[in-house]
Amino acid sequence: MSLTLKPGRHSTFSVGVDGKRVHEMMQELIDQYFITHLSLSPLDAYDLHQNYYKQYGLAIEGLVRHHAIDPLEYNALVDDALPLEDVIHPDPQLRQLLLDLDRDKVKLWLFTNAYVNHASRVVRLLGVEDLFEGVTYCDYAAPRLVCKPAREMYEKAMKEAAQGRRVEECYFVDDSFLNCNSAQDFGWTSVHLLERDDREPATKAARYQIRSLQELRDLFPQFFRDGVDMDRDRDGDMHIANGHDR
Repeated sequence: MSLTLKPGRHSTFSVGVDGKRVHEMMQELIDQYFITHLSLSPLDAYDLHQNYYKQYGLAIEGLVRHHAIDPLEYNALVDDALPLEDVIHPDPQLRQLLLDLDRDKVKLWLFTNAYVNHASRVVRLLGVEDLFEGVTYCDYAAPRLVCKPAREMYEKAMKEAAQGRRVEECYFVDDSFLNCNSAQDFGWTSVHLLERDDREPATKAARYQIRSLQELRDLFPQFFRDGVDMDRDRDGDMHIANGHDR
């Protein structure tokens, strides 16, 4: 999901909120789609799925490019078929974190590799859908798919959420190594969110690395109402991404 600021200087954050269980469920449905629609063995389906993810950032992009699948049908059979209600529940701590942001400095903006349906379901189930003012998503209905970690996706997010602000004024928090690394290369201040049981990467994906979104309070207190304003001349845009990468 993504945060964006009101007029003034801007900064951007992107943070994964789906969680590992949703990711695992997604992997299973994607592999099954490869097996069913491409007539592959489970092992071949897994290998091709991983190859497309590493090459394009999303398995669906490889499917569209090389197999001419219908991306909206894929969305119905994979993303929309996930029983998210079983694993995602209201998160009072996340809601309070977002409420504590100084809304004179930031507005919340959803930034995701998912289609808009999935993004909307996730924030609704988390109980934070009313805190966001817009969404930048991977448009499965478009003639050509654009997704993170492609540079064009970050440009799209800046155009839609940051209103043409400079890249160095944007902050990004995400649970994907690839996305954080690409965002940093793009010029954003990047924060890599690790799950509590994740092993630390041999090389950091970004300048900052955290294991809880609550650590953002200490990293960027100037954006929170209860924090210390470390730079009164600088406002920021925040983006929180929903971690939809597979």
